[in-house]
Amino acid sequence: MIALAALAVAACGAQPKQPTEVTQPGRATVQRGMATFYGDEQQGGPTASGERFDKRQMTAAHRTLPLGTRVRVTNTRNGRSVIVRINDRGPYGNRGRIIDLSEAAARRLDMIDAGVVPVTVEVLR
Repeated sequence: MIALAALAVAACGAQPKQPTEVTQPGRATVQRGMATFYGDEQQGGPTASGERFDKRQMTAAHRTLPLGTRVRVTNTRNGRSVIVRINDRGPYGNRGRIIDLSEAAARRLDMIDAGVVPVTVEVLR
């Protein structure tokens, strides 16, 4: 019996947390999940918007939001927020990640050392 309980707990912890989306009538869409940031190897490469990626700009990649959308990203560990413009697609894979940020945005959120942090993403109108 104890072994079964331990197995059930271990199985629950092994699953990546899925991103969630909260919408309310007349209010902005808010998503909760994990954020990562682009590495140096993407610097100067093309983005889905056609511009070159610049890690010093306040930009981000999102799977579904329209290119050009501005969003407020808040690091839920420390409360720091930034406003970024969506100019690329990603992150890819299914690990609960909902947004990839430029290095400039990641620095303002104080997430460089962590690499991945829980965030809320609020679409701004």
